[in-house]
Amino acid sequence: MKLTTLLLGLLMLIINNIEIQSQKDDAKIEKRVKELLSKMTLEEKVGQMTQVTIQAVSKKQGTKNQHHELDDAKLEEAILKYHVGSILNVYDVAHEAEYWHEVITKIQDIAQKTRLKIPVIYGIDAIHGATYTKGATLFPQSLAIASTWNKDIARNIGEITSIETRASGIPWNFYPVLDLGRQPLWPRLWETFGEDVFLASQLGTEYIKGAQGDDISKPDKLATCLKHYVGYSFPINGLDRTPAWISERMLREYFLPTFEAGILAGSPTIMVNSAEVDGIPGHANYHLLTEILRDELKFNGLVVSDWEDVKRLYTRDRIASSPKEAVRIAVMAGIDMSMVPYDFSFYDLLLELVKEGKVPMKRIDEAVSRILRVKFQLGLFENPYPDKELIKNIATKEHTNANLNAAQESIILAKNEDDFLPLKRDKKVFVTGPTANMLSPLNGGWTITWQGNEESLYPQEKNTILEAIKSKVGEANVKYMEGCSFDADINSNEAYMEAVNSDVIVLCLGEPAYCETPGNIYDLTLPKAQIDYATKLLNSGKPVVLVLVEGRPRVITEIAKEVKSILIAFLPGMEGGNAIADLLYGDANPSGKLPITYPKSPNGITLYDYKPLESFDSNKYDPLFPFGHGLSYTKFSYNNLKLSSDKIKMNDKLIVSVDVENVGKLKGKEVVQLYLTDLYGSVSRPNKQLKGFEKIELNPGERKTVTFTIDKSHLSFIGIDNKRIVEPGEFIITVGELKKHFFVE
Repeated sequence: MKLTTLLLGLLMLIINNIEIQSQKDDAKIEKRVKELLSKMTLEEKVGQMTQVTIQAVSKKQGTKNQHHELDDAKLEEAILKYHVGSILNVYDVAHEAEYWHEVITKIQDIAQKTRLKIPVIYGIDAIHGATYTKGATLFPQSLAIASTWNKDIARNIGEITSIETRASGIPWNFYPVLDLGRQPLWPRLWETFGEDVFLASQLGTEYIKGAQGDDISKPDKLATCLKHYVGYSFPINGLDRTPAWISERMLREYFLPTFEAGILAGSPTIMVNSAEVDGIPGHANYHLLTEILRDELKFNGLVVSDWEDVKRLYTRDRIASSPKEAVRIAVMAGIDMSMVPYDFSFYDLLLELVKEGKVPMKRIDEAVSRILRVKFQLGLFENPYPDKELIKNIATKEHTNANLNAAQESIILAKNEDDFLPLKRDKKVFVTGPTANMLSPLNGGWTITWQGNEESLYPQEKNTILEAIKSKVGEANVKYMEGCSFDADINSNEAYMEAVNSDVIVLCLGEPAYCETPGNIYDLTLPKAQIDYATKLLNSGKPVVLVLVEGRPRVITEIAKEVKSILIAFLPGMEGGNAIADLLYGDANPSGKLPITYPKSPNGITLYDYKPLESFDSNKYDPLFPFGHGLSYTKFSYNNLKLSSDKIKMNDKLIVSVDVENVGKLKGKEVVQLYLTDLYGSVSRPNKQLKGFEKIELNPGERKTVTFTIDKSHLSFIGIDNKRIVEPGEFIITVGELKKHFFVE
């Protein structure tokens, strides 16, 4: 007991010392920011607020046939004349890490020629690994990470992405996406952590902690960027960059908490919603950018615009009557840095606005202080240059193994009639469909190129689903024919004849790679060509295993009942082919769970945390597969659900425990999910809400007691006056099929 007390005392002393040191470091940075700011001219300050794309300072774009080339004269003009503080992006293809070092070094060399030697901060969309570095470890996309329900995996991906991005010489990552994925048509759904506030907040927090650690100046850490603040992911028509109609209460209940979690996790930068909420474009929304983000959420970091969106207040949104007015509106709303991105118009116009007194110097100093602070925090003033030694940390064997594990845990076994899977290795298998022999559909957008659809640029040493199956059971046991493309018949009649001669059909359907607006669709139903092809193969009488590779839940109800098994892979990354083969043949046990509701019909998009009205009379929650669903090759039983009390005060903590046992024959992982139901409230309360989850691994016959703590934060909601409150009353805890009631006084 004395030893335990001593250790706890030492631990508290260490934590206190770390906090004290952190406060001292913050104070030093604030002093340096003020000193540097006092030396800067207006032109230098406005330059820091200007961000341009690498295209604006390039001679040649990068394509599969042409290597990228910087334009030295344009680069010098940007940094020496316009004092540009940030550059971003690629043009238009991933670079070798060595070439990234050349680019960053050249940029920083020129920055060192400036009067105050302020380094340029380079930003990139490294959203599932170092996506624009050739040969980097490319992980499952966010929706697939969410499908793992594994916080350790989210943190590990953050760590490795940070290592490889920083090894490329880039210190700023425009990720994680903390928009909530509650509109399944939206083409950026796969960039989110799903439809649930709690799940997305937990996984986003872990990713940030992994990427940033406790010091972003370390050579293997970087600055994250929360995007896209806020409401971008809920367009009423499902199309990218179109209006969302979200009440203040709904915004605070569903869409702000994930960003609040990211701020509390320490992310120092935020990117703004490219669309609009309730008629006000994100880049003009003073209420959201200043009154809520700064005054309520206490965010003191850098706010950067999205691509060309300050200009678009004039050219697209028409809330500004001129480009100059657009700049004034955006800066006064709370934009600190403008992703212009192709020219220096923002610089020229903002200079004029300050000289005319239409933007006060106080606002400029505020914005520039935030930019400088991030640069100091990253240690760029001490060393802005890439470290060649770090290149050896890219795509290590350890990173590849972590990637494979993440992919395996991300894939969801949604159906397994008569325990048809795993397959026996002596079966003659016919592999077919548009996603069977391509790497791009496994990865999706932001992969090597923006759209991720340039198949020829993908690493040939990585396995497609077909190649992984062949390596698993041998080419003699595998036949392949494409059958159909994503939207047209190719050779379905010939494929049918191959299918008839097989023992089992592995049918790989889904979506091609896409990103942002080019991924817009008007119907969630899987394209007719794929449904027709599936129907033809089902008529062969041979058992069909359906593998869905997709970025959103494409409707498959017409064929779902007829297939024997269904695997859902929400863009599992570069090891996705191997992971799918591992699951098909039992070399890995499925443990993924749906982070979204999988609908039966295009308009059947009632979400899992539906309101009472949505289950009244003929209304009901009736998806093809519910949120949280996912099967295993073993079985788990839940027993002995206990609450520490059946009556608590509002400020008390409730301890919940449950026994989980593996009653099957294989080792497996189970996600223990805790849901809370608030039976009565002054605002209608959801049917249930996820408030706890833990992924555990159990051997056959092994039992584990899983414990959760419920406190005031879990019981709270946004009340009638748009403030977070807790009301007394009756609540229900649900874990598995077990339920317990308790009361809050």
